[in-house]
Amino acid sequence: MVESLRARVPALALHVGPRLDADERIGEAITLAADQGVPVVEAGRSELDRLTGGAIHQGLALRIRPYNYAHADDLVRSGPAGDSAGLDGAVTNGAGGNAAAPLIVALDGVTDPRNLGAVARSAAAFGANGVLVPVRRSAGVTAGAWKASAGTLARVRVAQTPNLARALASYAQAGLFVVGLDSGGDTEIGSLTLADGPLVLVIGSEGRGLSRVVAQQCDVVARIPISGAESLNAGVAAGIALYQVAMLRAVARSAG
Repeated sequence: MVESLRARVPALALHVGPRLDADERIGEAITLAADQGVPVVEAGRSELDRLTGGAIHQGLALRIRPYNYAHADDLVRSGPAGDSAGLDGAVTNGAGGNAAAPLIVALDGVTDPRNLGAVARSAAAFGANGVLVPVRRSAGVTAGAWKASAGTLARVRVAQTPNLARALASYAQAGLFVVGLDSGGDTEIGSLTLADGPLVLVIGSEGRGLSRVVAQQCDVVARIPISGAESLNAGVAAGIALYQVAMLRAVARSAG
């Protein structure tokens, strides 16, 4: 909550429940809200439970504005998270070690908003342009996603598409390589030769992996080598994969 207010998420009101003892974080949240002109509203426990959908709220609930989703094409034209400089013109196809090569994360069948928030946090950390999610049967930008992102959704663009496979095909036509992440992939993510080019990294759901129609749109299906666990959740997998891509791009730049 405090992290979200520090990041100046678009909030409508901060709802504060009754408490017996003073709490430093609650006090900081109230101060941050007041400084940003966010109304502070007293609320009973039942009201907080309703606002948070029964989740653990520790006496605070931040009501946020409806999220303004980007268009899938906007992610190609924009720069990395936090970078106001956009990319004009067509994308250059092929590996060139270009530090400005687009990097987009797409989520296939990921329905937990906390995973979306975690992916946004990793996207911000490793310089991705943004995150693409389907309109249906997918996590959206909710209060839970904001909380898991620790406020990074304020600077990481999330786009929606009515058809993920079609959006990936459009990205491929624009010159981006499409790399799916799946436990059955033939290539280890750390050995990905396409990493320094314009890239879409597609993360499937835990357990089910990539859907068939989405896997068909991928130029390469890569895997994260793991032992002792059946699968990784989407947030963890995205973080590992984005780190590997960032390292491969850094090596390509130094070699160039």
